[in-house]
Amino acid sequence: MKPVAARTGVGFQNILFATDFSEAAGNAIPYVKAFAKHFEANLVALHVHPPVVNPMTPPETWAADAAAAEARDRLRREQLLGTFAGIPTQVVIEAGSIQTALQAAIGKYHTDLVVIGTRGRTGLGKLLLGSMAEDILRTASCPVLTVGPHADPSRESNGQIREILYATDFASPSSKPAAYAVSLAEEFQARLVLLHVVPRQEANDLVMASDVVEPARGLLEKLVPADATAWCKPEYFVEVGNPAERILELAHLRQPDLIILGVKAGGGVPGAATHLPFATVHKVVSQASSPVLTVRN
Repeated sequence: MKPVAARTGVGFQNILFATDFSEAAGNAIPYVKAFAKHFEANLVALHVHPPVVNPMTPPETWAADAAAAEARDRLRREQLLGTFAGIPTQVVIEAGSIQTALQAAIGKYHTDLVVIGTRGRTGLGKLLLGSMAEDILRTASCPVLTVGPHADPSRESNGQIREILYATDFASPSSKPAAYAVSLAEEFQARLVLLHVVPRQEANDLVMASDVVEPARGLLEKLVPADATAWCKPEYFVEVGNPAERILELAHLRQPDLIILGVKAGGGVPGAATHLPFATVHKVVSQASSPVLTVRN
């Protein structure tokens, strides 16, 4: 894996906040404000609702339904503009599919960061994020900042990022996620903690997990250019065990302001093609007390 070039200049100039006006979406607002103000970014606040006209209802009610929806949309538009006063904000409210509308908005507004809030929940023994958040994580063509149910929005009151945790499994040769980690550490003059988790070996494995700890640490060190150590204060950790559990344990210990994970483009079965296993991303986003920035390779 190649070292990340110093001063990559990664930044966010066009931020898209996808909201359904739920409490979970509201928890993401402080992070939207913090990033938009720090980077002096333009903001698009996107709300997509189901079509107003329901063909299963009597036609004579359609006009009243449309009028009520228009009034509701007008109030929501005013609410969003008030929430983000002082930030260049364009409110987009439309009916249709959130996934279709989101992809169109990302391209139309040259979005380089999507922010969402999710209420991560468990059911039938499987960790779930909610269909909208999962689809966005898998398919968005730009980085996604996901604020999970345990993230503390009050920590973003001053808009500062003091420590970043970047976890990688070296499954992809792309250095794009690491570039974001290094560049954002530079931008905020933050400590950068790099983590690789070595899965526990199976009984028939020829290589012991302990044998790859030092080589893995060397790979982590190569991700950060030598001249970057003066401003991003890198620390390197190699752990053995379950990736999600180890990421969460280190995050609990260090309390980073941001966690960064690399993901591959989604396709086919949800989560089947990911840099870190999608179950790992699910668990980290749903349980971490920090927001998680996922970067597609």
